[in-house]
Amino acid sequence: MAENLQEVLADLDAEQAAAVSAGAGPVCILAGAGTGKTRAVTRRIAYRVRRGDLRGQHVMAVTFTARAAGELRDRLRQLGVGGVNARTFHAAALRQLRYFGPRVFGRDVPELLDSGWKFVSIAAARAGLQRMDKTKNRDLMSEIEWASSMLIEPDDYPQAVYRVGRIPPMDSQEVAKVFAAYREAKQRAGVMDFGDLLAHTAAAIETHEDIAEQIRGQYRLFVVDEYQDVNPLQQRLLDAWLGDRDDLTVVGDASQTIYTFNGATSRYLLDFTKRYPNASVTKLVRDYRSTPQIVSLANDVIADAAGDESALSLKLVGQRSSGPKPVFDTYSDEAAEAQAVAQRCAKLIADGVPAREIAVLYRTNAQSEAYESALADAEVSTVVTGAQRFFDRPEIRNAVVALRRAAVTDAGDQPLAPTVVTALEAIDWRPDDVVPGGAARERHEAVAALVRLATDHSELSLSQFIDELGRRAAAQHAPTLDGVTLASLHSAKGLEWDVVFLVGLAEGTIPTSRARTTAQREEERRLLYVGITRARLELYLSYGLVRSENGRPRDPSSLLDGHGFGGPAVKPQKTAGSGSSRKQRSSKRHACRVCGGTLSDGRTRKLGRCETCPSDLDEALFERLRQWRKETASEAGVPAYVVFTDVTLTAIAERRPRSVAELVSIAGIGQRKLDQYGEAVLSIVTECSPK
Repeated sequence: MAENLQEVLADLDAEQAAAVSAGAGPVCILAGAGTGKTRAVTRRIAYRVRRGDLRGQHVMAVTFTARAAGELRDRLRQLGVGGVNARTFHAAALRQLRYFGPRVFGRDVPELLDSGWKFVSIAAARAGLQRMDKTKNRDLMSEIEWASSMLIEPDDYPQAVYRVGRIPPMDSQEVAKVFAAYREAKQRAGVMDFGDLLAHTAAAIETHEDIAEQIRGQYRLFVVDEYQDVNPLQQRLLDAWLGDRDDLTVVGDASQTIYTFNGATSRYLLDFTKRYPNASVTKLVRDYRSTPQIVSLANDVIADAAGDESALSLKLVGQRSSGPKPVFDTYSDEAAEAQAVAQRCAKLIADGVPAREIAVLYRTNAQSEAYESALADAEVSTVVTGAQRFFDRPEIRNAVVALRRAAVTDAGDQPLAPTVVTALEAIDWRPDDVVPGGAARERHEAVAALVRLATDHSELSLSQFIDELGRRAAAQHAPTLDGVTLASLHSAKGLEWDVVFLVGLAEGTIPTSRARTTAQREEERRLLYVGITRARLELYLSYGLVRSENGRPRDPSSLLDGHGFGGPAVKPQKTAGSGSSRKQRSSKRHACRVCGGTLSDGRTRKLGRCETCPSDLDEALFERLRQWRKETASEAGVPAYVVFTDVTLTAIAERRPRSVAELVSIAGIGQRKLDQYGEAVLSIVTECSPK
């Protein structure tokens, strides 16, 4: 037994080992960013199981994302611990409510709404609100969700928002009327929203002794991740699960409290030892994720914090080898900033950094478009968080169907990855396909992620791999796609990359102009801290002096006062065939070389002609260029489109450039592409030209 337990503790640091081996009862793990909290949590569960306290089936581990829950299950399986119920609050509640529903409702469980905003629209009309639109209805939905998470009743809403200083989306009395009408509309339709799901489950346990007995008999140890983000409704459900027991392990970091606008509160983490005076408390401060230079900046930013959360702030100690200092850049405007970031991303990828290990993080989703466009101009593939769920994508559904068909006749005599690739030919997917267009390329890359996942799970048979995909789909535990990640700071929580760009760091953006109170500004500081601590090796911070040309001048974020910005604005590197900003590029009229008409989009500008104008494509040259590109991409270990897209090859095969000047006149071929491939391309054009 002792040897079995030591195996669990073998590669842990002293603080992690103390957290893992703490006795049964209340345990609080204060885990800073990158300090190995998932390792500590999974090892603690494994330690308790190996010690004989309980079995995996007796553990409920609650997380805030399906990805985190999937990672917990994966790591526990590797430790030989199965049966642990690792889920989000909502997934755990839904499973229980569906099981106990007939006892609770005397009928079927109410249907769960994906979104309640349509019912809010009905409620707003019944409450007499005029001139409502989709945006206003969604704002009302968010406000009702906040009130529900805070356990606020409709009649109490006006007083509650006044007490906490919250600014409602419209008059608080009107919100209260809509809130009441919304509840009535749901009840009449026999449906429930996500707040109702948690409330119904908690109420079922609180009012039905037999249900409480069954659940508490099943689950004996509760583990809650990201405890600083629990809201009062979730805490009510957790209390119902626990009853009068205290075998509870919570993990949190007060400095990463960034969801108070949604009802989350760090109060439960801050008051944990008041509620459980005998609790074991361990601080994890050794940061294994980021270089000491990045850790130092993170420490500097959070050291300026004030408020209740600062009482539990942790000073991280970097454990990685030294790296480059964070880079602070100021640009003339946001367009120049986006172009420079795109250029740097392209160079990083050309230098061997996988695109999936790069992220561009911003304060609001509205900032995404400029970076999507700039990266597309630089021919860099992207993955935008918050887009369609991976397993709901049509191409992934079709791929899974193809794999199931292949499994019927699979003899199991080939490695998994080649078997998967062969099966995917049924949906016309091949790894070396050249895919033009951003959307088509994204679809191709989504299926490619399944192949990489198969490579990572080479020990599985095809049937077992399909089962693994089913488990991941149920938990929405998607594989990592190969593209530069574009994400808001909020959605980046829990993720990490080798290289991170924090963009738009201007006063009024972060902290947002809506952060009027000290508490709101402190949350903005914690949000910036979260962004900084996402980076492992390199960190770039930037902002534009103005939002757009002739705009109002802006200051750098006050949250970084004394920590980096300074000096004159820099300009993006000017490359052959491009200007210093998109505005400069777009100001030049691009004319069709056939009819003389204006070319208004990137594809036609690259071709140099309208889509409807006749093409003079040299098909032999085009095929020779495609073969060269395939060989070049294979040698470099990158997708073919990273070398040149199909549109670029088409433009070359139509215009047949014979000099450097003619080659760089093709949109999208800048100095970097010229240096890498210019000589080879010009040589191929010469070879294929008539003698």
